[in-house]
Amino acid sequence: MAATLQEILLTPDAWPHVIADCQELIKQEVSSKSGVSGTAVKLAYKTANTFASGYLQSVVESLLPAMVAELEPYWADFNASGASGFGDYLAKRGEEVSEALLSVTDAQAEHSERPTILKAYRAVRGGAAKHVMAALPNVGSLVQKYAD
Repeated sequence: MAATLQEILLTPDAWPHVIADCQELIKQEVSSKSGVSGTAVKLAYKTANTFASGYLQSVVESLLPAMVAELEPYWADFNASGASGFGDYLAKRGEEVSEALLSVTDAQAEHSERPTILKAYRAVRGGAAKHVMAALPNVGSLVQKYAD
């Protein structure tokens, strides 16, 4: 049986590299956004990025285990299906996967005691699913980088 995502991504050896790759993926996804919703995403990212030194890294570190848990059933099904690209697999289930991942950020927001961050999150949450769906091929590629 194929390794679980937890066994692939959350090991002490992989952890710092996965965190760095996730931060880079977020940065690239944000910079690729355009239009009104893209401007809102960029503003929210800037707010979070300037909130406190290391804040985004700590958020990625705190969200990653729950994100991995949400992706785990998709990873298992992907491996059982014999499909060739996890990014394509995720993209074909875009709505479902994006809502699963957003459930993690929603839960984090529910417990946030940082009004500035919460305001920025709420400003972009309505359109977040489409942005997450657009990022799924790259999320899948990031996962496969460590699985291969």
